[in-house]
Amino acid sequence: MTSITSVELNYLVFRYLQESGYEAGINKCTIDGNLIPPGALITFVQKGLQYLEMEANMSNNDVEMDEDFSFLQPLDIITKDVNQLRQMIKEKRKNIQKDKDKDKEKNKDKDKNKDREVDREHEAERGRVREKERHEKEEREKEREKAESNKEPEKQPEELADGDMVMDQEDKDAIGHEENGTSIVGQEPMDIATTSTQASQEACEIPGSDVTILEGHTSEVCACAWSPTGSLLASGSGDSTARIWTIADGLCKSGAQNSPLNVLVLKHVKGRTNEKSKDVTTLDWNGEGSLLATGSYDGQARIWTTNGELRSTLSKHKGPIFSLKWNKKGDYLLTGSFDKTAIVWDVKAEEWKQQFEFHTGPTLDVDWCNNVSFATSSTDHMIYVCKIGEIHPIKTFAGHQGEVNCVKWDPTGSLLASCSDDITAKIWCMKQDKYVHDLREHSKEIYAIRWSPTGPGTNNPNQQLILASASFDSTVKLWDVELGKLLYSLNGHKDPVYSVAFSPNGEYLASGSLDKSMHIWSLKDGKIVKTYTGNGGIFEVCWNKEGDKLAACFANNTLCVLDFRM
Repeated sequence: MTSITSVELNYLVFRYLQESGYEAGINKCTIDGNLIPPGALITFVQKGLQYLEMEANMSNNDVEMDEDFSFLQPLDIITKDVNQLRQMIKEKRKNIQKDKDKDKEKNKDKDKNKDREVDREHEAERGRVREKERHEKEEREKEREKAESNKEPEKQPEELADGDMVMDQEDKDAIGHEENGTSIVGQEPMDIATTSTQASQEACEIPGSDVTILEGHTSEVCACAWSPTGSLLASGSGDSTARIWTIADGLCKSGAQNSPLNVLVLKHVKGRTNEKSKDVTTLDWNGEGSLLATGSYDGQARIWTTNGELRSTLSKHKGPIFSLKWNKKGDYLLTGSFDKTAIVWDVKAEEWKQQFEFHTGPTLDVDWCNNVSFATSSTDHMIYVCKIGEIHPIKTFAGHQGEVNCVKWDPTGSLLASCSDDITAKIWCMKQDKYVHDLREHSKEIYAIRWSPTGPGTNNPNQQLILASASFDSTVKLWDVELGKLLYSLNGHKDPVYSVAFSPNGEYLASGSLDKSMHIWSLKDGKIVKTYTGNGGIFEVCWNKEGDKLAACFANNTLCVLDFRM
């Protein structure tokens, strides 16, 4: 309500003096004028007008709390009764609603135009990327043809089987000197041949009969994870849903599966899907396989049962969740967000236990070291090791010169690996501030790293512990973590590699790329043993607990499940 004017108040005072016989009554008054504060009359009048205004805004039953409170002019309140005032407010609200509806229509048109503009920009960007890739491919072809024309009697690349080693003379000499045959690696790492005969390619290609396509998502599928205990596969998509697929034991059936009998849809928004603010960005099963946690672009973490029921919604972040992990015990859930923080949630109490606010940029990844301590990485180039109950990091790792995309503890929780846009991967330990190894063989940003499930303290204690790194330079590299040396450079992809995953027995590595292909590599000799090409870029690959099935999620809204038999 606007303040009452002096003219309006003076008139009210004049009327009152007229009606009360001012001169007759003033001499009989017993009030001590010194006790009355300045402006007292204005204050009381104003309060009275506010009361009338509130009364006019009330419906016959109650205050309509969800409607806008309508402000009236003092003169209206003085000259009109409550019913007239209510009618005025009704008319005002009608007009306000009309204006809002008009604004909504305008905003819809603006949003449509904006979406079209964004789509055009994205299409143009994709066109530029495709043109660049085509140009680079042509250049590579020219270089290859030139190199081949210079070779005379040497063995042509077409004669190499897919995944055979390409070695220079120094490599051959180094291997030749290993009389006991225990080492297959020379002084320099060996590359994997990317050319092959049609026959060898067909021998490695997984047949369609061993592949099941899972359809149902209406936007790109950016995350997938097998339940650690059963035959359930979870997927997360840009269509505002996660899904839990029941995958039958035994061999896959060729073709598409989208029957409602074998999939549960976990909706992150009521009504229509494909709302970008509800993108499912990350997901993780608890150790028992009884609960699935999902992180969304709306900043909320959600916990679901295997029946698809929403058990908890965890809200505190002020930006998209980029990473989310259960601890081994299953009593805490850890989330990292664009809002620069990480939060530990008490799952049983369904509330946040502690928020960690150390980074100066968005938190990109989180990973538990044990049940109470964990590492976080960020666009601010820093890595912090934090512990529940501690208000400061228990360790700070500084050394990267670019965004740190991923952090992963080794199977025993003693070594921490990180990878960055600065084209390096690094290995750290809690006993020292500086990195233990600085791994510098990639030529572009490194997007993902994974440890092999091998070495002391694992189910495969007699096998060597290995670190795999996946890069935008289209390669996967395998590292000897004890020496900090490159074991293999796996060069079978043509586009950025987004995901790598070790088989449970530690004998194979799967890699998924934007070139639409997934390769399975043998770690004994670095050869491609199986390959599958889908119809979209691959964002993530993962093995089931038995190691006989692989899942991959694609940019064309599908997942596929492949049988793996050697």
